[in-house]
Amino acid sequence: MGPLLIVVALVIAIPVGVIISGGVVSVLLGHSLRMEGEYRNEDSELLDLNV
Repeated sequence: MGPLLIVVALVIAIPVGVIISGGVVSVLLGHSLRMEGEYRNEDSELLDLNV
């Protein structure tokens, strides 16, 4: 039973955890960078072009 749990963890649990945590980190980083860009360029007419 022990080796089976190790194989399941190595094949399923760890890759899924890395994919999900990578997605969460990319969303947080993208949001914070977008907010910082809008803050630094408040009066720019180019912000109206962003959709």
